[in-house]
Amino acid sequence: MNNNNDSTRPLDITRRKLLVGAAGLAGVGAVAAMMPSMLWAQTTLTFSNSFRSLTNPYHAIYNRGGQAYAASLNLPYSPLVTEGNSQKGIADIRALIAKTEGNLILNIEPNDSADARAIIEQCVKAGVYVTTVWNKPDDMHPWDYSPYWVAHISEDGQAVGEAVATELFEAMGGSGGIVALGGILSNVAAIGRRSGLEAALKKYPGITLLDFQPADWSANKAFPIVQSWLTRFNSDIKGIWCANDDMGMGALEALRGEGLAGMIPVVGIDGIEQAVEAIRTGEYIATTSLDPYWLGSMGLALGHAARTGRIDPAKEPHEHREFYVRPQLVTKANVEAFYASNFKSTPVVDVNDFWGRVAGPIRYTS
Repeated sequence: MNNNNDSTRPLDITRRKLLVGAAGLAGVGAVAAMMPSMLWAQTTLTFSNSFRSLTNPYHAIYNRGGQAYAASLNLPYSPLVTEGNSQKGIADIRALIAKTEGNLILNIEPNDSADARAIIEQCVKAGVYVTTVWNKPDDMHPWDYSPYWVAHISEDGQAVGEAVATELFEAMGGSGGIVALGGILSNVAAIGRRSGLEAALKKYPGITLLDFQPADWSANKAFPIVQSWLTRFNSDIKGIWCANDDMGMGALEALRGEGLAGMIPVVGIDGIEQAVEAIRTGEYIATTSLDPYWLGSMGLALGHAARTGRIDPAKEPHEHREFYVRPQLVTKANVEAFYASNFKSTPVVDVNDFWGRVAGPIRYTS
């Protein structure tokens, strides 16, 4: 990455906060002058975020958070894009570990839960510090792979899925038919968010689920599904629930094509700019933000802190090793303030506040 590229500047993490973090790394410049080997290791360290796709607005912001963190330390950043292919994702990580000779900090959103096992085992073998986001097997835990698997960050999918469903049902007056778009069926976030929808449906007996189909987090896949639903169910559709905002944008485009935007309420999850703008115009009802910019930077900051000794993962409590991140519900009531702080200005991330957004330990159903 060219750290002087203008495209990274508007989304840089607040420089002062990051320089405080850099200064806290035991006075790198002074120590390195006495220990040339430390200087070599520090200046050749590479940061990398691995995620699904840069065409997804959520992941684009996640990537910018990683870019900003690496740029603040004037160290290279090498993003990896899986394009939804588990084999590619794992192979790319192995190749980057080999290329950097393990002199690497990783922040990874595994394409599928099962992928995390191969990734973590490779990182531990190579001595690479890694943070995972969203997906992992329930029987795998960071404290069993200390110190290299620093943390796993996820969401309470049921809570966010239910929150936006509730906003949708209230906008519908508590009755009518809805259609719903899900993510990849085996994905942890998709499973949790759908369970939230189902929980809300139990509380609103006047709401009927007409159909549920996975659209794999993609606007392009969501668009024709919603077109088909509009033909099939016609005026019976009174609302559309989407497991993420990218699919929500596909649904909204289908509604716009039929002149129905703003007439049929739509909700999603992720807090991407297009969804927030649609709330401002009245075409969208609600979204929740899990702050991908924070995830993209903090995942790297945690690994970096562990590698440099600022934190000892093995000494941290379990709720600092596996945790839900606190979401923010965005509706018409707070959309202007949210838009101003997240899109009109540079997001502020205090990368020294490792646990400030912990919303509680991850719960398992079995």
